[in-house]
Amino acid sequence: MKRENQSQVTEFVLIGFSIFPDLQVGLFVVFLLMYIVTLAGNLAIMIIIRIDRRLHTPMYLFLGVLSFSETCYSLVIIPKTLVNLVVDIRTISFTGCATQMFFFLGLGGTNCFLLTLMGYDRYLAICHPLHYASLMSRQIFIKLVAGTWLSGFLLSLVETILIFQSPFCSSNTINHFFCHMRPVIKLACTVDNTIETVISLVSIVGLSGSFLLIVLTYIFILSTILWLPSACGERDKAFSTCAAHLTVVIMHFGFASIIYLKPNSPGVSDDDTLISVPYTILTPFLSPMIFTLRNKETKIALKKAIGREITLVHMV
Repeated sequence: MKRENQSQVTEFVLIGFSIFPDLQVGLFVVFLLMYIVTLAGNLAIMIIIRIDRRLHTPMYLFLGVLSFSETCYSLVIIPKTLVNLVVDIRTISFTGCATQMFFFLGLGGTNCFLLTLMGYDRYLAICHPLHYASLMSRQIFIKLVAGTWLSGFLLSLVETILIFQSPFCSSNTINHFFCHMRPVIKLACTVDNTIETVISLVSIVGLSGSFLLIVLTYIFILSTILWLPSACGERDKAFSTCAAHLTVVIMHFGFASIIYLKPNSPGVSDDDTLISVPYTILTPFLSPMIFTLRNKETKIALKKAIGREITLVHMV
């Protein structure tokens, strides 16, 4: 009976921003421009780190991995959203919805874990500088990065299976612009809310745990920085290397907590569509700019890369 009921729904309809018909064209232009800047920014970071050997350190390699993850994260959501803003039929297949949710949750979880590792890396570099090379060797770096991707997608796989094993036998209209967990769960024709409770607990533990670990590392970092002599400039350098990461952490976890730690309501409101925009579109858009503009070495490397390109153009 469960499979029979579930088979009745073969596709979903994404309501998305159709509830704001007068804003469709404007949203398409804004989102498209932000998407182009997001791709360009993350691509620039990855290229700069790749070609500048001075940036081949764990701190910048973590940033390169994060840029790659955020690029994939944007690809999962924004292109489909842009298409739905200019077409009348906003459908997504049952399998397509499950796939989108799997990659969205997997990449989102991976980003959280990467930001946590970046905080841990700064903790080792500032609090244990003499042992940093051995504590964050190339082999350890590779294992940590592989662990973040594996953990993020393993949790995503569990959550996606739990959601889509439920029977969907009535409405197939998702009041959102992508296959978000909460509106999809609400379409399941079951009175058992165990799955929703389990997924909420996983989200709370994942977000809160990662954020608390970052806070803990920065408590140790701050206590160490305050002991550094201000005259030698090491204190300013330490603050500078942490500023961009801490800014992105606050933005990323702040927007994520609004979505995933929000109390459940009897119905899905229009606000759920709007409050997801900062986390899914604005955060990937701002993140590369923050890391580039607030980091001295990446700015220098970017200026040099641009200078080389201009020189080549003039030579041609």
